[in-house]
Amino acid sequence: MTDTVAPEPTPEQAALIARVRRMMLIAGLTSALAIAVVLIAVGYRLYRGEGSPTPGTTDITETLPRGARIVATAVAGERLVLTLDISGVIEIRTFDAKTLKPAGKLKFVNEP
Repeated sequence: MTDTVAPEPTPEQAALIARVRRMMLIAGLTSALAIAVVLIAVGYRLYRGEGSPTPGTTDITETLPRGARIVATAVAGERLVLTLDISGVIEIRTFDAKTLKPAGKLKFVNEP
C-alpha cells in the first residue's frame, strides 16, 4: 500500500486556514468564559446564604389587635405584605420574607 500525500496548500489557502483557526479559538474562549460566568453566578447564589432562617426558627406567631381580620396577603420582592381591617381602619403590615421579622406598618384613617 502506498500513502497518499496531500499537496502543500497555496499561500491563500494557508492564510484562510489560519484565519479559520483563529476564529475557532476566539469562539471557544468566548464560550468557555460564558460557561465560567454562569457557574460562578450559580455558585454565588447557592452559597451566599445571608439572611436565611435557621431550621426550627420559622414558627412565628404574630398577634393581631382584637377584631382585626386579614383582608389580603401578597408577596412583593422580598417582603410579605398583609392588609388588615381593624374596626374599619385599613392597615398594611410588611414582613421580611426570609426572616419573617416585621419590616414596616402603614395605617390608613379617614379624616374627621
